[in-house]
Amino acid sequence: MRTRQTSAIELAEFYLDRLKQFGPRYNAIVRVTSELALAQARQADAEMQAGYDRGPMHGIPFGVKDLLATKGIPTTWGAAPLQNQVFDEDATVIVRLREAGAVLCAKLAMVELAGGFGYKQADATFSGPGLNPWDKSRWAGGSSSGSASAVGAGLVPFAIGSETLGSIVTPACYCGVAGLRPTYGRVSRHGAMALSWTLDKLGPLCRTSEDCGLVLDAIAGADPSDDTCIVSPWTFEHPQVKRSFRFAVLDVDPGEVQPEVFQNYEQSLKVLEKLGSVETIELPDLPYSIVASTIISSEMSAAFETFMAEGGSWELTAPEDRWGGFSNLLIPAKDYINAMRIRRQIQREINGVLANYDAIVTPTLNTEAGPIIQRFAEWSRGFVCSELGSAANLCGLPALTLPNGFGEDGLPTGIEFTGRALDENTILSIGCVYQEATDWHENFPSIAE
Repeated sequence: MRTRQTSAIELAEFYLDRLKQFGPRYNAIVRVTSELALAQARQADAEMQAGYDRGPMHGIPFGVKDLLATKGIPTTWGAAPLQNQVFDEDATVIVRLREAGAVLCAKLAMVELAGGFGYKQADATFSGPGLNPWDKSRWAGGSSSGSASAVGAGLVPFAIGSETLGSIVTPACYCGVAGLRPTYGRVSRHGAMALSWTLDKLGPLCRTSEDCGLVLDAIAGADPSDDTCIVSPWTFEHPQVKRSFRFAVLDVDPGEVQPEVFQNYEQSLKVLEKLGSVETIELPDLPYSIVASTIISSEMSAAFETFMAEGGSWELTAPEDRWGGFSNLLIPAKDYINAMRIRRQIQREINGVLANYDAIVTPTLNTEAGPIIQRFAEWSRGFVCSELGSAANLCGLPALTLPNGFGEDGLPTGIEFTGRALDENTILSIGCVYQEATDWHENFPSIAE
């Protein structure tokens, strides 16, 4: 655009065409925002021609998970009973990307109510199960299904997703893209659906680690409308000087993961050994998953109490979601309080572990994406090989997943870097250097059929 080889309008039209043509094939789209996109693209072109350059996002198309409010455009939260829900203001993330010059092209599909009602299979959204761009018979992951699928299929250059307990890194891994879960509070959640107030996070899904950094730079920062936001500013620091990193790894039982996942992980560690030191560690013995699930379930029951009381649950798509939320209403207050007390201990312990390392490295998931016709329990092997995901989300720690190979059926696998709180730049630097040394991110699915 800066050299006049293309324009924001041409880019917007290109991606709008792809969204309309291919989006329905993957159940990735809730709504294509053509009129808005073209208006924003025209403004971006006019500004560029006038010499006003808003930065790296200027004129770049994107999509957002449909739990972010968009003024005058329905925001469905992936739920059938909320298909006509409209808000009168934009979410802060939408505002910041608009101010950065980005062009909103689509509201992207998601698992209904971000999976908080206990879905156990892929068909848990009114827009249909999220389909993987590498194989339409496989799941795209959740709950940011459409965000990952759209980026993986090249329907948008980047997308915004959300994570409470794996909802960015899981679909990013399955769809073979980069996914960044920022530090809790790094990105304002004003205008985003609340599932768990003390765990929800918003972050980018992109092609590369560098792109994740550029997008985070645009959306991070304090927000008076969200008092959980981190006040201190954050700026993406492009890695200039390669330095030696300190990696911690967890023992991975080869019997607990697909053979190719284990092999790809070992190959990734060989790459990392050239970038710094690698040391095996163990996590402190604490009830990470139970604490996380108790907090999420308790906060979810408060967030959706009115929705359930008014009968909204009975109109959800997944049968288990229609009743799953009601059991959460019965969690005793003492269980929530005790979980929050243990959470503080977990935060202290994990902070102590990470003090000596730049990142903890694990396979992102145990397997490649499974069949959409099977329940998760039939193929997922529990999704993850350790409790680090639960621990890190409880502590609000950032993590970056990147593609690192393919599984037995030719579907992407991933490697995940979990970093210290507030230190996204270190894991993004690791990601940039790792992707300089590998080319997995340069593989694209064929979506011609």
